[in-house]
Amino acid sequence: MPTYREVFRVPQFGPLFVTSALQAAASTTSGLALGVLVFTSTGSPLLSALSMFGASLAQLAGAALLMSAADRLPPRGALSGAALAFGIGTAVLALPGLPLPLVFAVVLGEGAVAAVMGGVRYGLLGEVLPKDAFLLGRSLLNMCAGTMQILGYAAGGVLVAVLAPRGTLLVAAALYAAVATAAWFGLGRRPPRATGRPSVGETWRTNALLWSSGPRRRVYLSLWLPNGLVVGCESLFVPYRPDRAGLLFACAALGMLAGDTVTGRFLPTRWRGRLRTPLLLLLAVPYLLFALRPGLPWALLLATVASTGFSASLLLQERLMALTPATMTGQALGLHSSGMLAMQGVAAALAGALAQRIPTGGAIALMAAASVAVTLILAPGLRRAGGPEDGETPAARAPAVG
Repeated sequence: MPTYREVFRVPQFGPLFVTSALQAAASTTSGLALGVLVFTSTGSPLLSALSMFGASLAQLAGAALLMSAADRLPPRGALSGAALAFGIGTAVLALPGLPLPLVFAVVLGEGAVAAVMGGVRYGLLGEVLPKDAFLLGRSLLNMCAGTMQILGYAAGGVLVAVLAPRGTLLVAAALYAAVATAAWFGLGRRPPRATGRPSVGETWRTNALLWSSGPRRRVYLSLWLPNGLVVGCESLFVPYRPDRAGLLFACAALGMLAGDTVTGRFLPTRWRGRLRTPLLLLLAVPYLLFALRPGLPWALLLATVASTGFSASLLLQERLMALTPATMTGQALGLHSSGMLAMQGVAAALAGALAQRIPTGGAIALMAAASVAVTLILAPGLRRAGGPEDGETPAARAPAVG
């Protein structure tokens, strides 16, 4: 098994890591600031949750209409241009008196672009790293995101208190500008992975091909549904404890970091297929206890423990790569990312609607119960999807896919 040090020695991984770190810092800081701004001005848990996670809903549009661009755009230009667009959009959100419909228009526009950029970024990762290092590289990017979320939410809480939400949004816009600079000057020129122009028709054809495989379809559902429903739990951190929401988000990010570290670096290959479902259950079960409305220390502990289960995504992504031809990896990973984030947006909206009618702790517990139920329903099919440990190689499966 490769080591973290060996992964960092691979050319171009370092700049990709840096841009991912800055992107995570910018998105967490802006998300917290916008959530607090909307909740303070409206008092609505639903609108607050949608402001933080509503961009995920637009991932559906990006996945359905634009995703063929993930393999057909030069990665450096696409990543730097998108970061610049995010910076401009975040600066617009900081304008005083911006009507709420325009706020959500900007948020949804950013989400549509982010759908394609997820495919570009993770497709580039699969291109830069050898196949046996992909899981470790993806783990490093997840750990990077977790660390930056911890720092971003902690710093974001301080910035919101010192600079107010609008000032914090301007800081996030500057971070996006740094992402654009790092991508343009750090990443080397690289041609697109696939030929031809991006188009809606090509997006639909490739998505249909990706979805036509039963094993791959079960992996996609396991990546999207349990994860998204638990993010619905997290979307209620602001109304659950408005004064400590940043701390709750930071502890959740800490748990994700710990889970990704152990799973990516130390989990033996023979255990990977067996632990997918248990990790998905761990992701949701601790949030069931929020029905008892635990105090802050217990809430922090439960959020930390639950988030270690997000490492199930690493194992499922590795399986997805094994089931997908190289010329489709960008769109396959982009479809995973956009579908997952879209489900997160749907779950955030559902959780916010529940919290309008019942106590926030009860809404969190109901979302967690739904995640547990979905995981148990998907578990038999996921076992039939198999894994690398079953003796089936990616090469043996890939020709049947195309």
